[in-house]
Amino acid sequence: MTLLDNNILSLVIWLPILGAIVVLATGGDKNAPLAKKLALGFSLAEFVVSIPLFTRFDRTTSSMQFVEQSEWVPGFGIEYFLGVDGISMPFILLTTILTVVVVIAGWEVIQRRVAHYMAAFLFIEGLMIGVFSALDAVLFYVFWEAMLIPMFLIIGIWGGDNRIYATIKFFLYTLLGSLLMLVAFVYLYFKTGSFNILEFHAIPLSLSVQTLLFFAFFAAFAVKVPMFPVHTWLPDAHTEAPTGGSVILAAIMLKMGAYGFLRFNLPILPDASREMAGFMITLSLIAVVYIALVALVQKDMKRLIAYSSISHMGFVTLGFFIFNANGIEGGIIQMISHGFISGALFLCVGVLYDRMHSRNIDDYGGVVNTMPIFASFMMLFAMANVGLPGTSGFVGEFLVIMGSFQVNGWYAALAATTLIFGAAYTLWMYKRVIFGKVVADGVAALKDIGSREILFLSILAIAVLGLGLWPNPLLEVMHVSVDHLLDQTAISKF
Repeated sequence: MTLLDNNILSLVIWLPILGAIVVLATGGDKNAPLAKKLALGFSLAEFVVSIPLFTRFDRTTSSMQFVEQSEWVPGFGIEYFLGVDGISMPFILLTTILTVVVVIAGWEVIQRRVAHYMAAFLFIEGLMIGVFSALDAVLFYVFWEAMLIPMFLIIGIWGGDNRIYATIKFFLYTLLGSLLMLVAFVYLYFKTGSFNILEFHAIPLSLSVQTLLFFAFFAAFAVKVPMFPVHTWLPDAHTEAPTGGSVILAAIMLKMGAYGFLRFNLPILPDASREMAGFMITLSLIAVVYIALVALVQKDMKRLIAYSSISHMGFVTLGFFIFNANGIEGGIIQMISHGFISGALFLCVGVLYDRMHSRNIDDYGGVVNTMPIFASFMMLFAMANVGLPGTSGFVGEFLVIMGSFQVNGWYAALAATTLIFGAAYTLWMYKRVIFGKVVADGVAALKDIGSREILFLSILAIAVLGLGLWPNPLLEVMHVSVDHLLDQTAISKF
């Protein structure tokens, strides 16, 4: 077990990348069955390998665990430096679970370039885990930028009719925002002599420098979340992406922007973070309220869920910048919960699209009459999206609202409107699609979900209910790390 502890992060990063290479080696679509089996095997193996990160995690310390550190480019102080704490580790498990789900979901749907499709998701799995594990700024930046490439290909090759426009917009928004982050890393390197992120946490900086660095990081992370007003790339990307791409984009890639605020802005730039708290809270509340209203008028199911994601991520950034344990822990739980819920909703839309080839809400109605099992699953995920107690959607929102009350009652009141608007747009969509009489011939001909679809929806249903009914294991993992982060933000650096 010592050998595993010493190398587990490298294993969970490089195993899926190795798997992607093996899957690509199967060749063309004649070997598609083999490619799918290999992809499933590697994704399951990856999930099993990641489990010790949770079971062997020490919940009594805020120190980085499972650390791996060796020279990479010694002339510039660049290291291959990995480690996780109670904030980053849960996102690795989220990534490994959802990759298995995406592979199963694409089993019958993807008919061309199957090996390339499966390999792209294995590649992006390893790169995303690298982002959550990297403790060297250059290594973080390499993983951060590299993961754009497989997602660019996923949308551009297997996406909808307007996929080229959507994928270029996605790539340019996220790439340009990240360039200022690189500038910030270079500045911090010249101040410390290394790219060690933990050393960045201890460096004294004036408020003016902190403010400039804050906006450099903000440019990268706000686009990725995405925060208002740099959110416009997301609905286009979701609408054109294949179902699996939408799942990974909403469930994991959006979380990386919020994770960046926790790993960089708050601990490295505590004074600027507090100075900019009002600005961040304002943008977060605009996302919670305004974007929820935008979701209300959507006619495309995917676009509605995409706007819903932006609104829910506003809850996350709100929780981070109210600077108390309830807010930050609620924001992190909201990120994990939203990963399961948004992934499940996009998969539900994908199930309908595979049968009807339409995402237009008006083309449906009465689906419960022909697909009762599917309607039951979608009801659960719709209720979780609303924040029904007993589901994971309630836990994070409750903690953020409670934390907001500790700071300002108006923040909590505005944040709580998501419970109203979220119910409005989610239940409006569900009612129009699922209930009523069957009036369309396409709906009348629908067949209920089979064993494969029941399997991947059941995995997500268990996750949504498990986290909603018993959030304590996740709270125990993050609590000490969150307290340490709050201690860092409380210390002035100038």
